[in-house]
Amino acid sequence: MNSFKLGLCSVTFRKKSAAQVVLIAKKAGIRYIEWGGDIHVTNTEEARIVKSLCDNEGIKISSYGSYFKVNEFNEENWVQICQIAKIMDAASIRIWLGNKNSEETSEKEYRTLLESTKKMCDIAAGYGLAVCPECHDNTFNNNTDAFLRFKKDLQRDNFLTYFQSRYFRMEYDLDRIDRTFDYIKDVHASYRDLKKEQRHRKKDRQYLDTLLKKLNCKGFDGIVMIEFVDFNSELAFYRDVKKLKKY
Repeated sequence: MNSFKLGLCSVTFRKKSAAQVVLIAKKAGIRYIEWGGDIHVTNTEEARIVKSLCDNEGIKISSYGSYFKVNEFNEENWVQICQIAKIMDAASIRIWLGNKNSEETSEKEYRTLLESTKKMCDIAAGYGLAVCPECHDNTFNNNTDAFLRFKKDLQRDNFLTYFQSRYFRMEYDLDRIDRTFDYIKDVHASYRDLKKEQRHRKKDRQYLDTLLKKLNCKGFDGIVMIEFVDFNSELAFYRDVKKLKKY
């Protein structure tokens, strides 16, 4: 039995309504949804609507995928994002830690990211929220050492991280899980992206399974959220949920 919980990113079904997303999650037996700030929840009124939809079906809102970029920090906009997340009773806000890889970030840019993130974490703490950068290329959170340096320099307990593989560096991914495990809030997973990334590489169909087994063995009790499925298909989503439930 898996130690982690299963969730759905609403961006998996951008073309469907919020009500349809909730029903898909319910049918699959999914208890958690991360709502994206690009389509489904762009303001406080939409936040109230999805909160009501989820409450009616016994589904919890895990997080708010804000797509907020730290390098474009604006306090007024950030406060509104925190208010949206609070209305939904989300536990965290997903952000982008700038728009450059850590290796390309100057010391001046680094200090600006650091100071802006401190302000963001302090504001979010007032709403009882964690701040979690997506684990992604073209952001400062593009490698393990960069994240650990940032976390140490930031000195904010409510700054955690997502884990997300690019599905082509197994040794790196396993090491990242080990070294950042205490700070991993939630995980994005995609069998679709696994196939896409390995299209022109030596295929390892068990790649994602190996990572999930690693998380499970370490007792990860956060949420593994499906982000993107083949052809944005409901049937593909149900199939991928079935795969995840085997742990």
